[in-house]
Amino acid sequence: MSEPARVGLLLADDHAIVRAGYRHLLECQDRYEVVAEAESADEAYILFRKHRPDLVITDLAMPGSSGLEAIQRMLRAEASARVLVFSMHVSLDFAMTAFRAGALGYVTKSSPPDVLLRAIGEVLKGNRAMSPDIAQALTLSRLAGEHRPLEDLTPREFDVLCMLISPASVQEIAQRLHLSVKTVETYQAHIKEKLALRSGRELIQYAIQWKVNE
Repeated sequence: MSEPARVGLLLADDHAIVRAGYRHLLECQDRYEVVAEAESADEAYILFRKHRPDLVITDLAMPGSSGLEAIQRMLRAEASARVLVFSMHVSLDFAMTAFRAGALGYVTKSSPPDVLLRAIGEVLKGNRAMSPDIAQALTLSRLAGEHRPLEDLTPREFDVLCMLISPASVQEIAQRLHLSVKTVETYQAHIKEKLALRSGRELIQYAIQWKVNE
């Protein structure tokens, strides 16, 4: 009897030590094989097209284009792509934006290893998965009937917002996202309109209130 095929994984994170850590965790499981590693979102997309992995595990904050952009590009190239976000951001806003971008899973890096392994299994089945801290935040938000205005932003607008408060200039954002300055300024205007903000200072204060950068 032939052995079952191993599941091919693509890891995308700009910290080599982080990739090495969860590569070791995953390859200790007989069924997983890391077929490629990327240290930027652009590289992740290129390697995705080359290797066609069964699952992509990606961070969101990486040099160049963001993980959100990479997720959307992968799904445009292959609608059946399975993506799980593995992020330091313990933020419901980040998680929901990742899901809107097309990710099926969101696990925080503070989670125990078994949480990541369970989430991988669920995402491979086509199910949505999230770590307990994000699931709890989602439940509390729904119980409170809370509308989070950040939910009205598109993944690209959320990306631009995060970069603006990082802080990065409009010119820097345009370069990172391969957009014109005018396009980034248009996104900035849409963000302010959706969040009912009048100035860059109000935008930063709003982001702190909603803990966008956590």
